[in-house]
Amino acid sequence: MTHPTDFPRDPSRATALPEHLRTALWLAELGLPVMPLRAGKLPFGNCPACADSACGDRPHMKAAGPCQCPAPCHAWAAATTDHAVLASPEWARAWQQAAAVAYHPGGGGFTVVDLDNAAAVAWARQTLSATKTVPTTRGEHWIYRGAMQSANHVRPGIDIKSLMSYTVWRGPGTGTITGLPDAVRALVVKEETTRPLRGEVDSSSPARARWDRSVATGCRHTDTFIQTALDRGLAMVAACRDEGAGSTSYGVARFLANQHTACPGPCGLEAIERQIIDTAVAVGVPEKYAARAVTNGFNAVAVRAS
Repeated sequence: MTHPTDFPRDPSRATALPEHLRTALWLAELGLPVMPLRAGKLPFGNCPACADSACGDRPHMKAAGPCQCPAPCHAWAAATTDHAVLASPEWARAWQQAAAVAYHPGGGGFTVVDLDNAAAVAWARQTLSATKTVPTTRGEHWIYRGAMQSANHVRPGIDIKSLMSYTVWRGPGTGTITGLPDAVRALVVKEETTRPLRGEVDSSSPARARWDRSVATGCRHTDTFIQTALDRGLAMVAACRDEGAGSTSYGVARFLANQHTACPGPCGLEAIERQIIDTAVAVGVPEKYAARAVTNGFNAVAVRAS
């Protein structure tokens, strides 16, 4: 999927459709999975067949299951870009009652930094790289290209909305969407609950290495090519909430290595290993297993890249 660097203005639509449905269909054309919200910015409740997870849940939820319910059940997991689904009879009542439109940022390849007050906005302006900003009722949404793990309360007044999450559509905003910076990824790195030894701080992840030209003097690819492929691979691993993240990590590492077989080298692929491992660990893969899978994936291809 190619990601837009801006959200164009909503063109005029036939007035026969509910306003929120018109907006949803337009966003779906841009590649953003969308869903209706009821009053209070809440998803519509599950239908009787899906209540209390009786259906087994949708395939891409944390409790992955076989549910293919045609109604907008299961909150963010129901978000879609399919016009036929959005305009279907099963969704019609929800659109008639909708108070807002939401979208699934991670499903579209984006991350939203939700800044809930003036202090959080001030912190972001001092700390994060500039990107598209959207005003909200109390603060701002900063939108970056690239998906990652979602987390609430990463700092006072700051939530991360991306994979397995939804956020309210509040308009196209201003500025140009830029790549997801390490400073945002680092916000969801959790401290271990075990006591650190000898005054050291234990973390679930060491400082992330970053691929750049200083470690890839013999790579023939552009920075954009590398980052785009990595972001897509991380999103694939993060989507494996119930099973398969370890094998997907292996496949992503092998795919990335395979892109460099014609490079004179070095390509510095070891600088991105940690990001794949951390993403797998975030969805429940034991760290040793994740590290072994990623290492084996890179080693499976004969590359002059390290």
